[in-house]
Amino acid sequence: MIVGIVLAGGASSRMGRTKALLPIGGTTFVARIVGTLRAAGCAQVVVVTGAAHDEVAAELARHAPDARTVRNPAPERGQLSSLQVALADIGDARVVSVADDERVEAAVVALCDHPLVRVETVASLVDAWRESGADIVRPASGGRHGHPVVFAHRVFDRLRAADPDAGARAVVRATDLVRLDVEVDDPGVFVDVDTPEEYEALDG
Repeated sequence: MIVGIVLAGGASSRMGRTKALLPIGGTTFVARIVGTLRAAGCAQVVVVTGAAHDEVAAELARHAPDARTVRNPAPERGQLSSLQVALADIGDARVVSVADDERVEAAVVALCDHPLVRVETVASLVDAWRESGADIVRPASGGRHGHPVVFAHRVFDRLRAADPDAGARAVVRATDLVRLDVEVDDPGVFVDVDTPEEYEALDG
């Protein structure tokens, strides 16, 4: 079973309003990303929120009711702290009701400020992970790495133990892990919407 994780706990300080709730194409950033992950084959999606937990949870209840929301009590510690909250939730076996022989095999970790990633891109990353058995699978183009990223279950403990203040970079770059970069033709893996100007350009 593949689980999707959406990191939406940031303060959105540069945007000036909650990025997860920004409108896009008749929906919102967070609902769109949840829909993308589900359409790409994720059995369940966990959305990690921060200060705007109630608003984001209400949005998902209306437009993506099968998504699970969990709150990061200290989102100021960065994205890895939100990922660790999600992994703790998965580890508590509270994500989905599944048969006894099913388990979480990997997680697709997406960012709420990358709303343009295509379903086909996420599906190709999951397929590449299944075929390769790599520890970490990333979308790439022209030497750049984007999001989302697939982490195999065996990497979860390392992510849980990593220093949130340092981020996940040390885990991703660990020399004993197998990384696979998948070349994609999807600008959305690099489109990071942080400011009103970036959002206006995206909306246009």
